[in-house]
Amino acid sequence: MKKPLQSYTLWFSQRTGSTLLNKALASTGVAGDPSEWLHYGWNDPATFRLENLENIWQHGTTPNGIFGIKIGYEKRWIDAFREMFNLSSEISSAEVWSTAFPNCSKHIFMTRRNKVRLAVSWWRAIVSEEWHRSAGTQPKECNLEDQYNYDAIHQLIQESVMFEAALEDFFSKNGISPMTVVYEDFIEDYEGTVLRVLQYLGIQTEGVKIAPPAFDKLADEYAEQWVQRYRTENQNGWTNVRW
Repeated sequence: MKKPLQSYTLWFSQRTGSTLLNKALASTGVAGDPSEWLHYGWNDPATFRLENLENIWQHGTTPNGIFGIKIGYEKRWIDAFREMFNLSSEISSAEVWSTAFPNCSKHIFMTRRNKVRLAVSWWRAIVSEEWHRSAGTQPKECNLEDQYNYDAIHQLIQESVMFEAALEDFFSKNGISPMTVVYEDFIEDYEGTVLRVLQYLGIQTEGVKIAPPAFDKLADEYAEQWVQRYRTENQNGWTNVRW
């Protein structure tokens, strides 16, 4: 099985636009297909084998040898790859990752500035079971009127913060300076962001075509009501209200 010539990783937490960027990069035909390959039938590292990895290389690599993968940071996969390739405990986690995904010298960190809106979007997706809406399609029918949940939204904020802390620890321990893609900027400049990612990856952008956004925005009046309600309730009694 032929290995990719170059690999890159989209590191993400929920609701940061990672799937939108995945689809945009895949549409170019020159930037691999950075999908969540490790969650497509192989969610348990204990059952994952080298032939599964080779299958991922095949499906995630474009003819120019570029491979991409999208994942939220999960140490269990690094541990699994260390065992699979019989790598010493002295080998860094980034080197382990680059063994599984050859020459993975490029890392893209996807984040969102407003963690309250991130968590509300996440909670809305959970209760509506509508995680994405393909461009031009009708919204999924669901009743969100009584689905606000302060504790759930607060928990998701904490999860997103801890996830980013784990990723920052991974980057700093391995001397990695990733390209950061901020959700709020990405949706304001979709094509420009995709072009900058291609340039970061060292891919020639002249003549490259980028498909229009694959998804429509999900935020609605309920999401905005939940944002404002959480903002008010969370700061209730504060001497210095921050927002």
